[in-house]
Amino acid sequence: MDVASTASASGGGRWYTGMSADNIKGLVLALSSSLFIGASFIIKKKGLKKAASSGVRAGVGGYSYLYEPLWWVGMITMIVGEVANFAAYAFAPAILVTPLGALSIIISAVLAHVMLREKLHIFGILGCVLCVVGSTTIVLHAPPEREIESVTEVWDLATEPAFMCYAAVVIAIVAMLVYRFVPLYGQTHVMVYIGVCSLVGSISVMSVKALGIALKLTFSGTNQLIYPQTWAFTLVVISCVITQMNYLNKALDTFNTAVVSPIYYTMFTSLTILASVIMFKDWDRQNPTQIVTEMCGFVTILSGTFLLHKTKDMADGGLSTSSSFRLPTSSSVRFSKQTDNDGEGIPLRSSESFRSSH
Repeated sequence: MDVASTASASGGGRWYTGMSADNIKGLVLALSSSLFIGASFIIKKKGLKKAASSGVRAGVGGYSYLYEPLWWVGMITMIVGEVANFAAYAFAPAILVTPLGALSIIISAVLAHVMLREKLHIFGILGCVLCVVGSTTIVLHAPPEREIESVTEVWDLATEPAFMCYAAVVIAIVAMLVYRFVPLYGQTHVMVYIGVCSLVGSISVMSVKALGIALKLTFSGTNQLIYPQTWAFTLVVISCVITQMNYLNKALDTFNTAVVSPIYYTMFTSLTILASVIMFKDWDRQNPTQIVTEMCGFVTILSGTFLLHKTKDMADGGLSTSSSFRLPTSSSVRFSKQTDNDGEGIPLRSSESFRSSH
């Protein structure tokens, strides 16, 4: 990657080839999102512990945490992080923003070690390092954001034959999973619920990005709310978020979080990158070396996340501080279960019972 000595004033500003001014904004927003969301897990957990000392624990059906100000500070912190994550998609391609979701568990793991005195295994530290290295690799080689001047341009991209075929395949597979495999294998095979979440999630991210672009253009003076396409994308986002929330909750309610989180992150991020490549043609603006380097960075992040979750089980007997990776959609998806696994929801099946069910 050739480093430019100065930013280009006429080209939107570039630090180096591939890192546009919009990419930098998206990067800052994505990193801020990871910081806020990672910290929110710890703040909420401290609030839960404080509430449990004077009331019924959330894990056994109590709601005393709702009267604990510290828990609400954590919830507000998470909302801020979700808003930043949503905004990041308006400026940077999904192939840059989505993988950075792994950084939130690094932050929560480090803060848990410092603030909650939870042990961080040496291999957990290695996992954190791998996530940082992989994220840095992706950031340095991410494609520039596509120049879009109207939400109708995004609609045209979404209705091209290639993406329509992808969407049709996703809908067909999801329908088959929901109506055939969920009743038979949902309680015994983690891939069923996660498959639904990941497939629907890849569509939701594209719609979130479209909606984010529409709002960005509207706030900059070009009203996009007058176009029916904006509201069509909004309906898709709402539908996808409800579906994701439902099946992610089912997965987390049935299986151990340390099993669900890395598998979900892998499938969700992989499918989101695929959807972005098809719809926004991210790789058309890159050479083969950049593409391969991005994939290597992604694999490095995956290795780090699996290592982190595995060593969390080694360190504290299966208790995971950060309960799941971020869904880059509306905040309701993450709230619905990440808070539960901080102690507010339904107990998860143990790792031993998960293994024995197979």
